[in-house]
Order: sequence, then structure tokens, then C-alpha cells
Amino acid sequence: MTNSTIAAIATASGVGSIAIVRVSGDDALAISKKLLKIDSLPPREVKLASIYNKDNYLIDRAIVIYFSSPNSFTGEDIVEFQCHGGNIIAQEILDTLISYGATLAKPGEFTQRAFLNNKIDLSEAEAIAKMIETKSVDGAKILARQLKGELREFIDTTRDKLISLLAHSEVMIDYAEEDIDDNILQNLEITLEGIEQQLEDIVKSSLQRKGVIEGFWLAIVGKPNVGKSSVLNKMLRYDRAIVSDIAGTTRDTIEEQIRIGSHIVRVADTAGIRDASDQIEKLGIKRSIEWLDNSDIIVAIFDASQPLDEQDIKVLELIKNSRNNKKIVVLNKIDKALVVDKKLFEEFETIEISAKSSVDLLIDKIETILNSISKSDELMLISSRQIESTKKALKEIQDAKEPLSRVELEFFSYHINSAIEALNEITKPYNHEELMDKMFSEFCLGK
Repeated sequence: MTNSTIAAIATASGVGSIAIVRVSGDDALAISKKLLKIDSLPPREVKLASIYNKDNYLIDRAIVIYFSSPNSFTGEDIVEFQCHGGNIIAQEILDTLISYGATLAKPGEFTQRAFLNNKIDLSEAEAIAKMIETKSVDGAKILARQLKGELREFIDTTRDKLISLLAHSEVMIDYAEEDIDDNILQNLEITLEGIEQQLEDIVKSSLQRKGVIEGFWLAIVGKPNVGKSSVLNKMLRYDRAIVSDIAGTTRDTIEEQIRIGSHIVRVADTAGIRDASDQIEKLGIKRSIEWLDNSDIIVAIFDASQPLDEQDIKVLELIKNSRNNKKIVVLNKIDKALVVDKKLFEEFETIEISAKSSVDLLIDKIETILNSISKSDELMLISSRQIESTKKALKEIQDAKEPLSRVELEFFSYHINSAIEALNEITKPYNHEELMDKMFSEFCLGK
């Protein structure tokens, strides 16, 4: 691992009261001293200092902190300049650092160095990246737990169990089948099933709760003219969608992002579902149907002042058959005479509203559902990469059960070893270079 000195602005671009410029590597301290015109910079002491460019002009008076290797985020010497905000001052400090020999850091390079210098594992590195993107308070809490090593501890414990299984298997490979105690084989099987159940649970829970990190998706569906656009406008508190008595006014999916409680939710007002002849409207209806399976919550709207017709029945069947298990039926227009047969919706959570007046009941129900998903204390995999690696380990464990039942221990050991390698990918993958370059390139500059 090269210790060339890298530098970058670590704060977001734009106007702000403070900006941070970070430099890391073997020459970080020496280069920083040139900007500060000083002979020494004690580690872990906050120093107010003057910063000069290469032409000896004053750039700023700023806070400077030196973290000496290995007691820093990257494990290398790091100097941080906490200067006045804005684009100009931080950029001039960065340009001066580069003029003295630092190189501009690639996206994620600081975190990559922390990983390669064994300051963090890969699961903690991913938590750092997701911290910037998380869409809820609960997501931030989950990521903070992963930063403390919660997932690493689970993976280490599971891996230790698998290594123990592997060790028992390797010892018994040279034994004749009749010489192997049945109790030992039974204990191996029980342990294997326990690991299988744990991995199945964490994959299932993580898929259900991914919206805690990435943001939740909500689809508003229904036939034309039941009030979908009115509901969206009330939720947004401004007129985003066109409201009209003409069927098919919303011909494409309208997407907006709103905050509900402590959660960020992407809401889609979908095209009214009906048998349309217009080609563009047909495409919009196709997108509406696709949204059903991709959303965390489906809000299906029906006109309470009218009996259900064939188009309503089609919507009802679509939400029944959807893989999504969080569904809310909204009976709209209750300010008019109630005509619809409510017995048709008994299997769903049903809310009665008049979108002209208020959708607060609907928002409260959505928040309750989101809170129930988010509040679980269960461990969570926070990325598709972690989920796929866990699924791979789970498949190898399932494939190991049959050779174990036949006492074919060579094949059993092969699958267990493959499961261990799959779990290693979550924290310490074998193939560092290719995976590292791909993963860390998605980070922000200065991270």
C-alpha cells in the first residue's frame, strides 16, 4: 500500500460557516508546516494558525489539528484545516497543498486507506458511506451500531461456528463411516441448521427494512377520478398534480419526495388503472403496475360514493396479488353519500377520508407503518453487496446438508469452506483490489 500524500476538501461545496480540508500520508505533516510557516505541530492539539499560499500571501486564519500515525482515521499522518466556509478559501488551501507535493484524493480514498490499514473493516466502511445517504433517523442509528462493529461481531461469530464445523469434518474425513459417532454428526447438523436459520432471518429482515436506509417508496394507485392526485397534493401541501374530472388526466407516474415523521418517503401518483386506448396512457398504466411490486407501501384509493366497477375490481385484484405486504385501502369522497360495499375490503386496513378536506388520517397510518418497520432492534445488512454475500453463504450451507446426511465429509467441507469465504466478503474479502476500487469509487470526495 503506497503512502503517497493525498488531499481533498471533506465538506460539501457551497456557502457555509466552516469548510474542512484534509491531507493524509507520509508527507502530510511536512507539507502542512510549509503552509503554516511553523517548525512544529503537536499531535491532537487544536491550534489557531495563519495559512499561507506558495507566494507567501495569507489565505486564512483557521483551526489546524494534526493526528499522528497510527492514531488517525486512515492510520497515517493526517492534518485537518478547518477554515472559513465557501468555495474560494478551501480550494486555495487545497491547491497549495497540491503545489507542495500532495495529490488530489480519489473518491473514497481516505476510507479506503483506513480499511487497508486495518482501522476499519469493509462493513464499517460501507456504514460510513451510507451515513451520508441515510433517509431516516432510525437508519442513522442502525448505521451507528454497524460503525461500532455490530455486523462484524455477528459475522465473526458465525464464521467461528463454521470453522469449528469444518475442523470437526476435516478430522473425521479419514475415519470409516461406521467409526464416526452418530451424536457428533447430529450435533454438526443441529449447529448447521441454527446457522442457516440465523442467515435466513437476517436476509429477510434486511430486505423488508431496506427503506430505513435508502428511503421508503409509496405508490398511490386506483382507477381514474377516484382522487389520487388530490391525495398527493394534500400530502405535499401544494398542487403538484393536475386535478380534473377528465379520466386519464394523469398519464404518467408523478414522483415526489416528502418527510413523514422521521422518514423520507418517495411518493408516486400513478396513472389511473383502466383499459386505455391511448398509447401513452397505456405506458403510464404499465408503470403504475410496476410500481406496485417495487413500493414498500401501497395506498389504493376507491371512490366511496360509487359502487365498485370492473376497473375498481382490477385494482383490487392487483393489490391482492402484489408481493408488497403493506397495503392501505383509502375510501375517498366520504363527504358524499356512502355507497361502496365496505365488506369487499375486510382483508385490508381501511381509512375513510375526504381528500378535499384532509389526509391527516392517511399520513398518520403511513407513519405508524414506517415506524413499525424501522423500530426493530434486529441486526441489518445495509447494502446489496452484503445481502448477496450472505445469500451466497446461505446457499452453500444448504448445499452442505445433503453430503453431511450421507457422511460425505469431503463435499461437506467444500461447501462449508465456500460459505466461510462468502462471509469473508462482507468484512475482509480475499480479492481486495478489484472489489476495493469498485466500492470506494462510489464514495464522496474527501471521505
